Amino acid sequence: MRLLARPRLRGVILVILTLAVAIGCGGSDPVSRGKVRAFDTTIDITLIGVDRQRAAELTEILKNDFETMEQAWHAWGTGPVTYMNELFNAGTDSFVAPPSVLPILRLSQQLALQSEGMFNPAIGHLVRAWGFQGRPGDCLRPPAQDVIDAAVDGHPSMQDITIDGIRVSSRNQTVKLDFRHIQHGFAIDQAIARLQELGVHNASISGAGGLRAIGSRGGNAWSVPVRGPDGGALLATVQIKGNEAAFTLAPFHDGFTWEGKRYHDVINPRTGYPATGFTSVTVLHPNASTAEAAANALFVAGPEDWFRIAKTMGLRYVMLTDDEGRLHMNPAMKDRIKLHARNREVIISEPLT
Repeated sequence: MRLLARPRLRGVILVILTLAVAIGCGGSDPVSRGKVRAFDTTIDITLIGVDRQRAAELTEILKNDFETMEQAWHAWGTGPVTYMNELFNAGTDSFVAPPSVLPILRLSQQLALQSEGMFNPAIGHLVRAWGFQGRPGDCLRPPAQDVIDAAVDGHPSMQDITIDGIRVSSRNQTVKLDFRHIQHGFAIDQAIARLQELGVHNASISGAGGLRAIGSRGGNAWSVPVRGPDGGALLATVQIKGNEAAFTLAPFHDGFTWEGKRYHDVINPRTGYPATGFTSVTVLHPNASTAEAAANALFVAGPEDWFRIAKTMGLRYVMLTDDEGRLHMNPAMKDRIKLHARNREVIISEPLT
């Protein structure tokens, strides 16, 4: 075991690297497993066919990458996103966007448009009002109604932001960026791209409910467990085909309880309150960024609008658990998933494509 630690903005980043030799149907291949603590979660790295020394080098590279990305996209503190938010809120004319933020900003704007604003990283003031930017859950309570109303009435949108080359501006001073519902997936995508550049062809990276895999695991498909909405019993498993990602949003633990009611951090931009109707959403997609943002969008859309939003986003595989424990999925997802939960009502939608 190798242990590395260094200070960071919110605690430490921890890397644990273990290596083993797995004997599979295709012979023996080294299997390397690393754990990186970043974005307030544990990110698991599995490398196939990489020897001990090279695995340690790759894990160190990814550790540094994750640390850089976390500091760049942090929604509070002293990083680039806070700098941009201050300029937006001050009504500053266009300015040069930090290079570390521009790619995730561009993609977020595109996905926000496709989701009809259900995915909306511009509602940082609402997220802050609820206390979900760095405060412990036992210190939180719902904000006053007038605070919520003021944040909603400002109608902050990613479409308020103009991107002109490397310069950006916002015509709405209530825009405040918070990439919490895309940054995990975006970071995983960047890490997978880095591994591919470095010659790794079989690997998986997972964390915060998301996983992206490339290649295979000793000739076998990668398998992703989908837990129940409370994070407990295994609900289903799904196999990842080639280069693909799966993301499950189930915010049961990401919130606080006040006067007997649970409040989570998936805020509906239309109401200013945590979204209702679903307890979990699982999306399969070729990249983890879109899978995570889409899971957020469908969770916010709710039972009445999820199907329309899934179509506008071009999704192919979706499964949702509603407040009554019923499973909703499109036919293509039904063919991809293996259910383990018993006595669950399953509702199959019309095809998405």
